[in-house]
Amino acid sequence: MNFRPLHDRVLVRRVEADQKTAGGIIIPDSAQEKPQEGEVVSAGTGARNDAGDIHPLEVKAGDKILFGKWSGTEVKIDGEDLIIMKESDILGIVG
Repeated sequence: MNFRPLHDRVLVRRVEADQKTAGGIIIPDSAQEKPQEGEVVSAGTGARNDAGDIHPLEVKAGDKILFGKWSGTEVKIDGEDLIIMKESDILGIVG
């Protein structure tokens, strides 16, 4: 994949949600919510402040993250469904 987000944006791949509940009930695809957890595929160079200096991003490729339910823009790159979002839409890094 030859795509790199610009500035303070990151490219995220959703982590697939479990197909079963803790009690073993299988959840059909139509009833599942989209997961709010993902893996950073690539990240931009960082945001510029008022002085023009670049502030590097805190996330990097490979980080597992949590993000808001309605965050980002869904795109299809090389046949894969991914999300482009600003670093500010990321709630935190997991583990």
